[in-house]
Amino acid sequence: MKRLYLLHICIIIFANHSFCQFVELKNGMKINASTKIKKDIYLFDANVNSQDPVIEIDGNDIVVDFNDATLKGSNGKQMPDEFYGIAILIKSGKNITIKNLNAKGYKVALLAKNVDGLTIEHCDFSYNYRQHLNSTLQKEDVSDWMSYHHNEKDEWLRYGAAMYLRGCNSAVVNNNFVTGGQCALMMTECNDGMIYNNDFSYNSGIGIGLYKSSRNKFMYNKLDWNVRGFSYGVYNRGQDSAAIIVFEQCNENIFAYNSATHSGDGFFLWAGQTTMDTGKGGCNDNLLYHNDFSYAPTNGVELTFSRNKIIKNKIEECDNGIWGGYSYNTLIRKNDFIGNKTAIAIEQGQDNKILSNSFSNNKISIKLWAKKEQPKDWGYAKNRDVRSMRYEIADNVFAHEHLVNDISNTSDLVGRNNYYKNCDSLFKQDTTISNAYTTDVPVLIKETKDDIHLPEITKAQNAFLSKSHPKGKKEMRITEWGPYDFRSPVIWNTNPLSNSDTLEFDIIGPKGKWKVINTNGVKTISMNEGTIPSSIIAIKDNSARSGASIEMEFVGDEIVTQFGERIKSGTPYHFSYKEPFVPISWSVKWFAFDSSSNPVQSPEKIKAISSQAPVKLDQTNDLYYAWWGGLKDGAKSYPEFLTSAVGRISVEAGKYELNVTWNDVVRIYVDDSLAIDEWQPKKFLFDESPHKRVQLNLMAGEHTVRVEQAAAGGFASLAVSLKKL
Repeated sequence: MKRLYLLHICIIIFANHSFCQFVELKNGMKINASTKIKKDIYLFDANVNSQDPVIEIDGNDIVVDFNDATLKGSNGKQMPDEFYGIAILIKSGKNITIKNLNAKGYKVALLAKNVDGLTIEHCDFSYNYRQHLNSTLQKEDVSDWMSYHHNEKDEWLRYGAAMYLRGCNSAVVNNNFVTGGQCALMMTECNDGMIYNNDFSYNSGIGIGLYKSSRNKFMYNKLDWNVRGFSYGVYNRGQDSAAIIVFEQCNENIFAYNSATHSGDGFFLWAGQTTMDTGKGGCNDNLLYHNDFSYAPTNGVELTFSRNKIIKNKIEECDNGIWGGYSYNTLIRKNDFIGNKTAIAIEQGQDNKILSNSFSNNKISIKLWAKKEQPKDWGYAKNRDVRSMRYEIADNVFAHEHLVNDISNTSDLVGRNNYYKNCDSLFKQDTTISNAYTTDVPVLIKETKDDIHLPEITKAQNAFLSKSHPKGKKEMRITEWGPYDFRSPVIWNTNPLSNSDTLEFDIIGPKGKWKVINTNGVKTISMNEGTIPSSIIAIKDNSARSGASIEMEFVGDEIVTQFGERIKSGTPYHFSYKEPFVPISWSVKWFAFDSSSNPVQSPEKIKAISSQAPVKLDQTNDLYYAWWGGLKDGAKSYPEFLTSAVGRISVEAGKYELNVTWNDVVRIYVDDSLAIDEWQPKKFLFDESPHKRVQLNLMAGEHTVRVEQAAAGGFASLAVSLKKL
């Protein structure tokens, strides 16, 4: 008996000793038991030619503690749009926990499929894949638009992800950090999950994305500055970036106490293609409670073709506070709408309630309307009544509004007990309103209790931005790699559309000192050194053929670069401004063709087409066009056309980058040498325009750039630019 007892003790000691041993990772390792990893930096490239991960995990009841180890991939690559491969693949099993892992330099940091009870906690998946953006401060490039409308075949993976989960029910994702990427957490067919206390901020695409996922709870998450497609005072596009997207039959999810500010959309919900085709289903019965959706270039909250509840949220300084096209049975209650262009805009809505909200300093408080006709071939309108009707607008406070009610083609409205203070106009007169009944009297609103039941979170973080944190659209600065994150110094041009010789800049970042160490194409500069923050003015030298540039040195607090490199405090760090484009003087001609002489399929026909008289001419310094429904010239429209453009440049000797965005096909010649050949018509599956960049070594002097582009119907685009590297 004594011998058996001693043997039992030895087995326990050996088992515990084995579990506590730190395991060194190997590229290609498969883990199927609980493991604690040796802390180290592992430079592991994924297989570029396959979907094989660096580490594969499967099994049941497994805890893998990475012990703050770091996986770094794509080690031969420099730029985030070159990153490739999967760091961690969890392909099956249940009750699997991943914790304390750092992974960067991959297309996807963690990919999990069909895992019930997956837990991801205390991981840092920052600085993985993101696209190189082509939009600038001066103009948008349509190739930067994303499309998340389909994900049946994991189409979302083309944008990469820090975490991509499919078929993972009851997942718990908490206390993770993702910045400097494109998409943080993407979930498809994942139900009953709990996502809380995460920080997914300063990414160029999506903070949290849902597709066919229901009954999940998202609470106390930091989701700020997930944005692209914005230039302050120039354009507000967003390009389908968002703090949160909810697409295609996602129901009964809860979003509470999240900060989702300064993003393309704060919250973007779309019922899905199934609903568009049949009129059935939707993304219904989701609750948005006590979130901050402020400072969106487009919509603070967009909810379409569905019924939902939006309660006690803050929505400030957005284009539309709420865009609710075709929403029905939706409750909008106790929200604060401040300084939006339009606080609530609903087209073709039905049976919606707008109750007990606070409106202040919005241009339009409530805009309701309906089109006279719907597309006859549209399944949704065929299967549903889409009239604008049956609204209850009650117990709201309107203060300092320009226009409170902008309502047309709408019937059966009830307005009661609304309070108005210092509003310019209460109603826009419209004879298309019918059965409208109001009993507004100036009485104060009585407080009502919210019948909301939320799970308790232990040690819940305060996700909202501190009072001292920079806020507002002026604080949204989009670089070629995504949103600026305040962790490194930057010299930012604040008058990008000026045609004068004067360039105005803000110098912002961590605390420290800066000084100018080199300039090119600049006559004078107002200050050559100073402390952050500063503002300076530079006068351009227009005789410089490659534009103005300013190089600076910073010494101060620790910084983190846009690629995640830490620079210790007191270490000199260089940063710079360079004008984005080399000026090109373009002469443009357009020629019409028909299907019998289509050069898209038969490029040998270009010569015959271009020998005809052009249907339109242009002289421009900016070869940038986007055509919806064909080339238009006055009342005439040409759905199929050929563009022929000749540009002339004068440059210094050096290395340059030639960029083009196009639909359908394009060729570019530099000094009669073919530089870009994209005359192979392709099927573009995702409503996106392609972009290509090539490097050129140009001698000093004059050069000619010749562009041929053809469109065979539908959307078309052409944008060509040259910049000095």
